[in-house]
Amino acid sequence: EFIPMPTSGSFAPKGGCTFLTQSRLKSPDMTQLPLPLINRELSWVKFNQRVLEEAQDPSHPLLERAKFLAIFATNLDEFYMIRVSGIKEQIAAGVVDPGPEGLTPIQIMQRINEELEPLVRAHNRLWTEVIKPELMREGVCVLDAGDLSLEQRAFADEYFRRTVFPVLTPLAFDPGHPFPHISNLSLSLAVAVEGEDGRTQFARVKVPPSLPRLLPLNECVDDGSAEPCTRCYVWLDEIIADNINQLFPETTVLGVYEFRVTRDADIEITEDEAGDLRDSVERGVKERGFLEVVRLEVDHKMPDDIRDILMANLSLQDTDVWRIEGPLDLSKLLELHRINMPHLKDMPFTPRIPPALADGADIFAQIRNGDILSHTPYDSFMPVVDFIRAAARDPNVLAIKQTLYRVGPNSPIVQALIEAVQNGKQVAAMVELKARFDEENNLEWARRLEAVGAHVVFGLSGLKVHSKVLLVVRREGDVIRRYVHLSTGNYNAATARVYTDMGLFTCNERLGEDASDLFNLLTGYSRQRDFRELLVAPVNLRKNLVRLIEREIEHQLLNSNGHLIFKMNALVDPEMIGLLYRASQAGVRIELMIRGMCSLRPGVPHLSENIQVRSVVGRFLEHSRVYWFHNNGKPDTYLGSADLMERNLDHRVETLFPILDSTLARRVKVEVLDLAWSDNVKSRELQPDGDYDFYTNGNAQVSSQMKLLGLTLGD
Repeated sequence: EFIPMPTSGSFAPKGGCTFLTQSRLKSPDMTQLPLPLINRELSWVKFNQRVLEEAQDPSHPLLERAKFLAIFATNLDEFYMIRVSGIKEQIAAGVVDPGPEGLTPIQIMQRINEELEPLVRAHNRLWTEVIKPELMREGVCVLDAGDLSLEQRAFADEYFRRTVFPVLTPLAFDPGHPFPHISNLSLSLAVAVEGEDGRTQFARVKVPPSLPRLLPLNECVDDGSAEPCTRCYVWLDEIIADNINQLFPETTVLGVYEFRVTRDADIEITEDEAGDLRDSVERGVKERGFLEVVRLEVDHKMPDDIRDILMANLSLQDTDVWRIEGPLDLSKLLELHRINMPHLKDMPFTPRIPPALADGADIFAQIRNGDILSHTPYDSFMPVVDFIRAAARDPNVLAIKQTLYRVGPNSPIVQALIEAVQNGKQVAAMVELKARFDEENNLEWARRLEAVGAHVVFGLSGLKVHSKVLLVVRREGDVIRRYVHLSTGNYNAATARVYTDMGLFTCNERLGEDASDLFNLLTGYSRQRDFRELLVAPVNLRKNLVRLIEREIEHQLLNSNGHLIFKMNALVDPEMIGLLYRASQAGVRIELMIRGMCSLRPGVPHLSENIQVRSVVGRFLEHSRVYWFHNNGKPDTYLGSADLMERNLDHRVETLFPILDSTLARRVKVEVLDLAWSDNVKSRELQPDGDYDFYTNGNAQVSSQMKLLGLTLGD
């Protein structure tokens, strides 16, 4: 009853998956359909557009809207440092072959510029024309240097003389002075001065990143048009520009213009050549600041001759230059979020403590009573910290083993591991040195752990270790029992307050044995190929996901009840997309909740008409990964660290773990999957052409995140 469809060319996934269509339907002319894959970079641009939409949403408090502006800017920086830099490398290498979505690197870059241009313009206008004036009406003023009162100017000038001036180093560019190195993401001032021969000369002044970008002022201007300010700030770069003559005495300054460069930050770690991975990572981090420039942002008033000097010396083309109206680097708006004005921020909440872990309960006894599931940030992350601290101090605990990917500064997790070593426990920490932008932080934690005698390992050659696993081995009478914590997110107390993740405490024997086998794989020479319950990449995760999806196709053909619900951060793996297309063609109902990049095109007739894709972007960053399989009425539920990306399935150590307790599995289905799918406030639905539209179905408004917080939209 099924007809095979193309299995070669840009429509074919790897792995031999075959697209199917029912024979009673006319086989579609694939040339008349949209390409079956959406370019991942263009899909990412759509994700950052959704972040910008949150900044545009007047239902958010003003300082939260400013925060979303900052997140948009930070996201864009990382996009250029990692994704755009890779495309530019392909262009420079002369790659002209189209990718699976049918676009060449040059075409992808053109599309990125076309789609980003209105977003960048809207981003800056939103600050200057909407949020900044509205903040001023609320008593928070971010002023330009020309708007300062006499008292404010005196205060700012004194701050410049006392604090800023000693830090600044003007760098000339002329035959006797080479063009200065411009560090990644640094904000600079291009200063045009008149030379002795009357010709314009160029100098660069770096805005010190060690000082606050927004300088608090001691009083505000009240011009009668708004409520008097209670908080007032001025941009540090404007104060420097306003005092620029002090850096160039007896010189005519013709103009001062902001600019900022973004460099390639995707460092290469040559593990096979390095005698020590740590040394290789350290070298890579140092080299990051000297890689190619991929973007130049300039003040829109900068004259062409100054811009041309920058372009020529940074080896850039016109398409690499962005003229910005308004302040550069709005990521620094996060500094405003420190203001103590609760009415301009989200309503605070107190995370719940799972009942089994409340009131100082014996955490080991409670885990023995049954598996415990937590859902941060709605549930507190502190039980995880308490679990490690209890293990560190318990005389019956023999060993603690943990994977560490992004733990953050001042980590209570690592401090507990250090305490455990000092208390005589055997501690093994798998520290991932290649966690992008956390390399230096992780290097420091590795040194601290090694200094007290912990066993510190850095994973497998060629593979990042992205699994989130904690194993505690405890002697209980004549029995050695394993306690395990498995998670979808990092062991990071800070991000646990803003990322949605799920974790499982268990002493299930099979999961404990799997955790031991996993750590033996990471620390020794184990070649483990099978696990009892865990799905582990790159060992058995891909093949088991294929098996589970194909099982759902079989149930659909036999019982007409095939149903898949997946929640993840990204879906870009061609093989998995091809398999989901095949499942859709067989009639399987597929609901995908994908926060970020999605290369699958839903709703294409005869290809993906049974697939819907939604994305929730709101107060918290949706980060949990859930894979739910209907399985003919006997559902299987997996949580874990892996997205459906080629890197996660084939080039990282990832872990998916089953929820074996039926009550907890039901909780995941109702609290995470069903609730997110019913969201008609912060959910957008992906269209076949790659655009996203707000999902507004239903009469009653449902915001999944607010409901989990116990808040109504009126609150």
